[in-house]
Amino acid sequence: MAEAQQHYRKYLDPAVISKLNSYELRARLVVEGFMVGLHKSPYHGFSVEFTEHRPYMQGDNLKDVDWKVYGKTEKYYIKQYEEETNLKSYILLDKSKSMGYASKGNISKLEYGATLTAALSYLMVKQQDAVGLSIYSEKIEQHLPPRTSKTYMHEILKALTSVTPSNKTNTASCLHQIAEKIKRRGLVIIISDLFDDVNSILTALKHFRYQKNEVIVFQILDPLERSFAFGKDAVFKDLETEEEMTTQPYQIQKAYREAMDEFIRRIKSECLNSNIEYNLIDTSAPFDKAFFSYIKKRQKLH
Repeated sequence: MAEAQQHYRKYLDPAVISKLNSYELRARLVVEGFMVGLHKSPYHGFSVEFTEHRPYMQGDNLKDVDWKVYGKTEKYYIKQYEEETNLKSYILLDKSKSMGYASKGNISKLEYGATLTAALSYLMVKQQDAVGLSIYSEKIEQHLPPRTSKTYMHEILKALTSVTPSNKTNTASCLHQIAEKIKRRGLVIIISDLFDDVNSILTALKHFRYQKNEVIVFQILDPLERSFAFGKDAVFKDLETEEEMTTQPYQIQKAYREAMDEFIRRIKSECLNSNIEYNLIDTSAPFDKAFFSYIKKRQKLH
């Protein structure tokens, strides 16, 4: 049993999962690896089997108790109506050129984000939640509205399989446009490095909250983008403007780190003040950190 658990848990490691070509297989193995580890977590009560039920509460009609579920769990559950259980989730994936960056030994931010998108979508469909996907760079390149059908996963996986980093970024503008497309409030998950004007991005994030959506932000960064731990003289190239600069990294490392830390601190602080859940994730981190954030938010919504 322990050996089987260890087998699945390894698929939470980006370095392992990146060796699989199929996003469908990645999604399934990441979710199964995560579920294996749930019993050790604060969310050990989380269940993907009974998400269409809620616990019995005083005042509920006993005739609504699902006795089959009681037979399995020895707990009283009420079958929920469709509008109670179907959470609409919108995943927004940034595919701009900067998301294509990967330092040695790590997968790119876009590959990490696409794998995370596939796995979250797989889990949502398994929970009978509706999930949609928007992929953007300078403009919205693909928009799939939320659906609950398992066959819809193929559309999401097809979109992710063909995604490649391209063009400059216009995150703020795209987020505003997507916010206007959302007609029924739900859960909005943004996966991006957020490399854009910070004031514009924060205004766009608050647009979703103004519409009463719950929001989770996953800011995906490569470890070297935070540490700037480059060695000898180096040529740095802006992936979006293609401008180049030759410098000795150690001369600007301190100033760079301070600027990056302030950038992250500002976004995190503003998100906190706006009741937006913020997560900083680097591309070497196991995928379960993101899953715990999602589950915590989902449990608050039910």
